[in-house]
Amino acid sequence: MKSRIPVVLLACGSFNPITHMHLRLFEVARDHLHQTGTYQVMEGIISPVNDSYGKKDLVSSRHRVAMARLALQTSDWIRVDPWESEQAQWMETVKVLRYHHSQLLRCPPQMEGQDPGKAPSVPTGVPELKLLCGADILKTFQNPDLWKESHIQEIVEKFGLVCVSRAGHDPKGYILDSPILQKYQHNIHLAREPVQNEISATYVRRALAQGQSVKYLLPDSVIAYIRDHGLYTAASPWAGRSAQNKGKAS
Repeated sequence: MKSRIPVVLLACGSFNPITHMHLRLFEVARDHLHQTGTYQVMEGIISPVNDSYGKKDLVSSRHRVAMARLALQTSDWIRVDPWESEQAQWMETVKVLRYHHSQLLRCPPQMEGQDPGKAPSVPTGVPELKLLCGADILKTFQNPDLWKESHIQEIVEKFGLVCVSRAGHDPKGYILDSPILQKYQHNIHLAREPVQNEISATYVRRALAQGQSVKYLLPDSVIAYIRDHGLYTAASPWAGRSAQNKGKAS
């Protein structure tokens, strides 16, 4: 049996706060890649953005990393990596990809959880690193104030994308509208979410500020953390800055 290509999925973003939708992206993407018969997902990585990103209502990275860790307590293959959030300044997405690629070259993850009663093809070699995102991110590539063309090309040519469908978006159309995406569309995997999940972190923050329930939108452990630390309330001290950085979709 031909060996499958090992893959690590990396999701960059605010995770402000992390929701069930963020977690579902990983599960849907893994299922899609496995069903191709070509890939074996080894690991998922969540990389919360640096505080200096400047997004409105962005709480401290120490809280966002802590909430992500709580949310991932039930996952045996996804982890949060604080490297990006711990840098001295905001990092463009392509630079985060470069860092994690260098880490994979040094120490690739080991496959765990294999069923000993089966004989699957075992991945060999250094895993490919792919950027995991919602299909709406493809649309943001059209914004020259947000992404540099050279960065888009490096992402899709060197790493690749796994984009999960979202209601109201046409990922195939976005690819056809972009010469760069069209050229490297073989390296863009479009995964369909069979159960549409439109949970919005923006809505969650608004609901929390209004004292409304967000149960079943977030893991209970995250809701408890938000309550215990007084996050996202109407009186929260977080500055309402607008995102002005390039090369980072959240």
